[in-house]
Amino acid sequence: MLESRDRALRCGRGHSFDVARQGYVSLQTGASSKMTGDTAAMLDARAAFQSGGHFAPIVDVVARAVTATRRPDGAVLEVGAGTGYYLAHVLDAAPPAVGIALDVAKPAVRRCARAHPRAAAVLADAWRGLPIRDGVLDGVLSVFAPRNPGEVARVLGDHGRFVVATPTERHLGELIGPLDMVRVDPDKDRRLEAALSGHFEAVESALVEYPMKLGRSEVANVVGMGPSAHHAAGADARLANLPDTVEVTASVAVGTYRPVS
Repeated sequence: MLESRDRALRCGRGHSFDVARQGYVSLQTGASSKMTGDTAAMLDARAAFQSGGHFAPIVDVVARAVTATRRPDGAVLEVGAGTGYYLAHVLDAAPPAVGIALDVAKPAVRRCARAHPRAAAVLADAWRGLPIRDGVLDGVLSVFAPRNPGEVARVLGDHGRFVVATPTERHLGELIGPLDMVRVDPDKDRRLEAALSGHFEAVESALVEYPMKLGRSEVANVVGMGPSAHHAAGADARLANLPDTVEVTASVAVGTYRPVS
């Protein structure tokens, strides 16, 4: 158990973890992680796009799924939290629940520290283990982010729920060809189910699909906020060839899972 005292988290064994001046705490263990996470530029683009409300229907479904069975004062973790956008909306929908925004990238946890007054920001690599006790969480969410199913199952309580949002092959489909964006793996659903097998069983699923009207700056943010940002050579020229406004499909599968007893 960690307690907050004097801008540090301390445990009964005498270990102490300083809270950075930006408001997050690093619980990284061992050597530096090989996972780099998002860059500051990617997070700037994502925050700008999210602030436009383009993914509001997705966040609404995620929030309802996470809060459906939680205790009123429960705790929720977002793995690969990025800007903390989804966790913040879950906490708004579920007072007085508290949240943990976990990410492997320092620019991300710096943002997450400001995402919500009831959310703590933690720098850690989920693939090396979640720095959380067994069975204490009511909800875990993973939105467009990698996940560690065994660790998620360990930290969820018996009635906890794991909510996973992933893009379908139709997501942003109108932009993929013209902008040479990274395509969604057509085998993504099968790989997800295989990864969760033995740890979770499905409770329900929802497809959130709708059109978005995006201007060039919003399209630029979509490209810059995800994996396509790493393949952005020539993106400005391709963007210039698009119409001033483009209708783009948002298509996301939201699955809710419970731990296998």
